[in-house]
Amino acid sequence: MTAAKLDVQPLEISFSFRNEAYNALKRAITQLNIYEQTEEIRLDERQLAKDLGVSRTPIREAMTLLEQEGLVRTVPRRGVFVVRKTKHEILEMITVWAALESMAARLITLNARDEDIRNLRKLFANFAGDHKPNAHIDEYSETNIVFHQAIIRLSGCQLLADMTENLFLHMRAIRARTISEDNRAERSIIDHMNIIEALEARDTERAERLVRQHSLDLATHVEKHVNYLD
Repeated sequence: MTAAKLDVQPLEISFSFRNEAYNALKRAITQLNIYEQTEEIRLDERQLAKDLGVSRTPIREAMTLLEQEGLVRTVPRRGVFVVRKTKHEILEMITVWAALESMAARLITLNARDEDIRNLRKLFANFAGDHKPNAHIDEYSETNIVFHQAIIRLSGCQLLADMTENLFLHMRAIRARTISEDNRAERSIIDHMNIIEALEARDTERAERLVRQHSLDLATHVEKHVNYLD
């Protein structure tokens, strides 16, 4: 099995190569679409050490930290692999995300600045008229991810951000994999605009409900149509 090639840059001289390696690897792993392929994603410590310009020791130490966070797993005599979740686990993660993100929406209506809420509309400015999401699916997929990150960030609650951090790797990947399926992109942008309207109106209950339902609709899609996780 060929090891995955992570998009990493050589590290600057630092007091702690382990922390620098950990941060660089976590950023790169978070950007992976881990459900795009059926094969497991194996990481090559030797290649990563070369790419980052460090010895293998801080790479191993960083891998230990990443394994403690549940992002990678070590298989004896096979190597280190990025963790992929089963369908059941993904459905549980989406349910938890729905609860956390809907609370973030509630907090936005109570605390966020009008300007910050209005700026959410700018994310979708490129998908008006003939520039439909389905025709530009890669661009829309990334915008979709940014939108959900923004909802968490605008809540102003650091604990919410911390709690969703490790969920985000899998939520990002499953959203990216499924956004082109069953006309989800077109429905997604309608949902997003309705959510933004509720946030702008400071309609707390509606915003919370719409955000929660948006994620639960993803769970329904995964339950019915996703057969490549197990």
